[in-house]
Amino acid sequence: MNENKPCPFCNVEREKILESELSFAIYDGFPVNEGHTLIIPKRHTANYFDLSLEEQKDCNELLNRVKGIVQEKYNPDGFNVGININEAAGQTVPHVHIHLIPRYYEDVKEPRGGVRGVIPNKQIYTPPPENKSLPNPHLYYPS
Repeated sequence: MNENKPCPFCNVEREKILESELSFAIYDGFPVNEGHTLIIPKRHTANYFDLSLEEQKDCNELLNRVKGIVQEKYNPDGFNVGININEAAGQTVPHVHIHLIPRYYEDVKEPRGGVRGVIPNKQIYTPPPENKSLPNPHLYYPS
């Protein structure tokens, strides 16, 4: 991460979806899926664990509020929530941001394991569930 570049989250010029006293939400400029949103604390710090508990709580409350908006507007089938902390975990902007990623059936061939997919060979660690009454069982049980 280049700490000398201007922070794209400290002077956001995009429309904010929601804003609170300590954080705000915007749509991701490079979305993984339609409705991909970022929840960003107003105070500039790179590491989520350096946020105060009040800031973490504010971000989480905004996350829940934004989830409702995204659910209503895009009607996803699920969500992933993630935070990249430090370069080793994939962080490219040194300002905390929480990803709310809507998920849709058939957006990937094999969704089992979800966020475990950050290390691809560790994503699938269990056999398919015995209950085949999933909404789209063909995703989990190829013919």
